[in-house]
Amino acid sequence: MPILLLMITAMITPTRAADTGLIDDFTVRDGRSRLGTAWRLATDQVMGGVSTARMQWREIDGRHALCLSGDVRLENNGGFVQINLDLAPDGTLDGRRFQGIRLVVQGNGERYHVHLKTSATRLPWQSYRATFNAGLGWHEVRLPFDKFVPHRLVPALDVARLRRLGVVAIGQPMRADICVAEIGFYGAGDQ
Repeated sequence: MPILLLMITAMITPTRAADTGLIDDFTVRDGRSRLGTAWRLATDQVMGGVSTARMQWREIDGRHALCLSGDVRLENNGGFVQINLDLAPDGTLDGRRFQGIRLVVQGNGERYHVHLKTSATRLPWQSYRATFNAGLGWHEVRLPFDKFVPHRLVPALDVARLRRLGVVAIGQPMRADICVAEIGFYGAGDQ
């Protein structure tokens, strides 16, 4: 009976995470988010760029975190490094009950982006983007959905059709160094 209970819990954990708004708190280091989808590392090398990066799970000041570090370079029309994940194992996630994205981060004082993709973002360079600064020490960042700007596409962000989320260093030569201890959605009643 305990094994059956464990299997049922494992099957419902991703749904429960989406219901509460939590995407990940990085306490499980198997490469999967609380939604059940895998974190990935991507750089501009997929299109001929020369930026380099690495992704690693760390413990910092007692917090579990996923960290992105590397060098963003603009040669060969490049200029980005990112960690990303699908928001639903198959299809889309409906984010209409939330108001935006919440992160607990620390970094090197540089400007970073959260990119959202929906079923309307068909080309790799299309996304909805919001920026934030990742200063020294842990701090919370809230990015309301209405602050996400379409990049190389026309439709406004449709939060009912969310597919992917990325934390990105992009567009300028820089040393990327950011750690995320929590990431998720927040609602009107969240403090």
